Amino acid sequence: MSTTLDTQQAAVNTIRTLSMDAVQAANSGHPGTPMALAPLTYQLWNHHMNYNPAQPNWMGRDRFILSCGHASMLLYSVLHLAEVAKTDKAGNLTQGKSITIDDIKNFRQMHSPCAGHPEYGYAAGIETTTGPLGQGLGNSVGTAIAAKWLGATYNRPGYELFDFDTYVVCSDGDVMEGIGCEAASLAGHLKLSNLCWIYDDNEITIEGRTELAFSEDVAGRFEALGWQVITVTDANDLAALSAAYKKFQATDDRPTLIIVKSIIGFGAPNKQDTSGAHGSPLGEDEIKLAKENYGWTAEKFHVPGEVYEDFRSNLGARGESAYASWSEKFEAYKKEFAKEAAELEGIQTDTLPAGWQDALPVFDADEKGMATRASSGKVLQEVCKAIPWFIGGSADLAGSNKSNNDDPAAGHFGADDYSGKNFHFGIREHVMAAICNGMSLSGIRAYGATFFVFTDYLRPSLRLSSIMHQPVFYIMTHDSIGLGEDGPTHQPVEHMAACRSIPGVLVMRPGDANEVSKCYQAALEDKARPTVIVLSRQNMPTFDRSVYGSADGVLKGAYILKDTDGTPDAIVMGTGSEVVLCVEAAKQLEEQGVKTRVVSVPCWKLFDDQSEEYRESVLPSSVTNRVAVEAGIKMGWEKYLGSGGKFIGMSSFGGSAPFEELYEHFGITEKAIVAAVKG
Repeated sequence: MSTTLDTQQAAVNTIRTLSMDAVQAANSGHPGTPMALAPLTYQLWNHHMNYNPAQPNWMGRDRFILSCGHASMLLYSVLHLAEVAKTDKAGNLTQGKSITIDDIKNFRQMHSPCAGHPEYGYAAGIETTTGPLGQGLGNSVGTAIAAKWLGATYNRPGYELFDFDTYVVCSDGDVMEGIGCEAASLAGHLKLSNLCWIYDDNEITIEGRTELAFSEDVAGRFEALGWQVITVTDANDLAALSAAYKKFQATDDRPTLIIVKSIIGFGAPNKQDTSGAHGSPLGEDEIKLAKENYGWTAEKFHVPGEVYEDFRSNLGARGESAYASWSEKFEAYKKEFAKEAAELEGIQTDTLPAGWQDALPVFDADEKGMATRASSGKVLQEVCKAIPWFIGGSADLAGSNKSNNDDPAAGHFGADDYSGKNFHFGIREHVMAAICNGMSLSGIRAYGATFFVFTDYLRPSLRLSSIMHQPVFYIMTHDSIGLGEDGPTHQPVEHMAACRSIPGVLVMRPGDANEVSKCYQAALEDKARPTVIVLSRQNMPTFDRSVYGSADGVLKGAYILKDTDGTPDAIVMGTGSEVVLCVEAAKQLEEQGVKTRVVSVPCWKLFDDQSEEYRESVLPSSVTNRVAVEAGIKMGWEKYLGSGGKFIGMSSFGGSAPFEELYEHFGITEKAIVAAVKG
């Protein structure tokens, strides 16, 4: 439907005035960018996006990501005007609208879905959590990848179900951040033609003008990275914006960057505001002047009725028609391609195939055993067969961390084959994690792999996996000083503690091959928490489970691996490659008359989730002679050790030498465990 210029301007000004009123009411926030970018957001949503406000979780919808999350009122305003439907935490439609005018009036207040930065899960229409600049860019590459993979995997002639686009509004800060460059580089390499970044080139950051620290040729950089670059010289020029969006939609061989020149603040030519409007309320006097400039009523939170109608008759009508057509097509698809349709419904509802756990391998006892990175690789092969949408790859280390899907039919994801299940992220650990978040937000069970020490490089995205309750699976190898000769820079002695400290992250360090298998089960059965599985380079025995406790105990986080008769005199506990040291030390202690229980503790958080009765049965409070063993720092072990317990591990960085020498040098030995118990 055509829209009059007066109605368009009213809609744009409504986004602006809602933003300034909300920030003023909260006495906190960023009004300048929403005011400046109201035209481009209005034009995109109302006249170009393929989106049905009545079905905000429709799999075929275009995605909109506000990477410059400080401009959150831009998103909340358009979600309100578009009348996006409300959903519950499970994503099911409920009565009401996603963002109400009362929600906007309570911007940045407790329990309002209109948080200071967009938070995924707070309201339908918020596609991801943004705030740390550049994260949204990484996520967008993940959603664009998901669209390409879903289309290449499930589309059939006459049934083109997946061809959605991802639009991102980003700022100077997003473009400056290193993760943004990682994301742009990989997107250009993969020729993600369904990805459009809209760059607000307003030349302002919080400290002042960008020239203080930023003078590069952004257009030239992106062209060199393989992007199409389009420039719109005035953010208020709706016709130029429309032409740019159409040019993106017509491009099929590369991603697109639309550089939009804007003046932060009033959104009108020659109305440059101070930097205060970027990061603080305008003040009542400035708001009054701005509204007068727009010819607007002084009434706060005013929305003209014709603005709602404008969105209904454009975005709403277009989205309803597209959704109906897609749904009809999918119903026919289900009859013709039942297996594929069932997989898609599993992706949509986050339901894994029935009986997938039966594919988990059980490993025979073996004194020599294997490195847990090797057993992880074997488990991965079987899980990938059982769960077709469990896909991912490595940041350049697949051969070392055993993260390739070796099925010849799995293929490699790339510009020549978007159906491939093996991803090559390059040496880009941070954006790998952000991309996995984007893939996960699109329903895919994504995994990313690298050396454990490089969680330092991807930690911000791992944290966001947890904040957004995304079950991303992180395969992390070379877990300790056990990697040996590479030395301290590659030996992650403090990283277990660092990752465990992130709320909601399941950190798992399995002690043998069967523990690895059960770690995969625990991770994939959890729909709301990311997992970091931490794996060894060196071999460790595979325990004989007819002698030792069942590996099913892994599902409870910690369990009795080897017990003694009656109440133990001491409890020795450990993780990973140190578990076998605990077992061998316990044998010596038993020979010396010390009744010793060995507890394997692969995942603290799962153990803490258990009942008090179970935890007491494993670690009885009456037994205070406790020793914990881990080739990392002590931090956090105190809650299991108590005031009288002892820790054997690291209190410094590692060294460069064969791993056996390092364990001896740093005193992580059976002898040390025995001495600690008897001491």
